[in-house]
Amino acid sequence: MKKDILLVDGYNIIGAWPELRELKRLKLAEARDRLIEQLAEYQAYKGWKVILVFDAYLVPGIENKQRRANVEVVFTRENETADERIEKLVSELLGRRVELHVATSDLTEQWMIFGQGALRISARELEIEMKEIEKIISAKVRKIQEERPFSKIQLSQEVAEVFEKWRRGNR
Repeated sequence: MKKDILLVDGYNIIGAWPELRELKRLKLAEARDRLIEQLAEYQAYKGWKVILVFDAYLVPGIENKQRRANVEVVFTRENETADERIEKLVSELLGRRVELHVATSDLTEQWMIFGQGALRISARELEIEMKEIEKIISAKVRKIQEERPFSKIQLSQEVAEVFEKWRRGNR
């Protein structure tokens, strides 16, 4: 069984999506956090591993790897671009049991990773897919909320559970 991994060029996506581009103009950290939240939902829905790569030049300091909202977030070394790190990751991760997808709108990067055997997803394609996933998740949440028993009387969780057991015939 193949394992799907999505590598994301973080600042490329932030610059390409209108919502994130606006957030970046106000506060870069908020744009990064919002992208991480969206990719966490994407990862949970698709079942893919997501690795988000940010260039160090916008966040000076040493190379850093962290897990946030179950998404692996990588800040490159100083003087290392996200493209360079993604290319390294593609060559390290690509194998018979792994299918790599790279999200970037950088044409040079797309050709490079495509030449190594990874699949490309443009920033626009990823944004469209994310919006569809958000709609599906919202619809599921609405359906669950509508199916929940409704009472006009405010009950504690404990009392509500007892009543629900009685309703189902369990004592």
